Amino acid sequence: MSIKRVIILMVILALFAPTLVGCNKKDGIMKDGYFTAEMSDYSHGWKEFVTIYIKDQQIISVEYNAMNSSGFIKSWDMAYMRTMNAVKHTYPNFYTREYAKQVIEKQSAEEIDAVSGASTSVVSFQQLVQAAIDMSKSGKTEVAVVQSSKE
Repeated sequence: MSIKRVIILMVILALFAPTLVGCNKKDGIMKDGYFTAEMSDYSHGWKEFVTIYIKDQQIISVEYNAMNSSGFIKSWDMAYMRTMNAVKHTYPNFYTREYAKQVIEKQSAEEIDAVSGASTSVVSFQQLVQAAIDMSKSGKTEVAVVQSSKE
């Protein structure tokens, strides 16, 4: 191969190498913005959802809640809160904030400690947060739908 062809090939590789390396590197980086994930179905009359806010590759805020078919937010339901608190000694405003705090501290959906009385919620919470993180990494802004497990 002539020196001229080798030089041309090296120039072409030098121009395209950063884009090839960047493709693999960008896949793991969370993009800035709001990313939401919701369960595919209602469970006990509520559909859970999570919205995370990413800034500078950090999870800054996490909103975890659920809504009923008319759009009413679970943590606003005072009667539900009183009933759940009396039976399970916790309620949505408490455990949703606790789970969100742990994600912000750990910057991950993994290893979230379950709140006593809300241990079934931690599984769907982790799935929702991971789906939102995955959306951030892909840069997609549509709502991710997480398949609900059958009860």
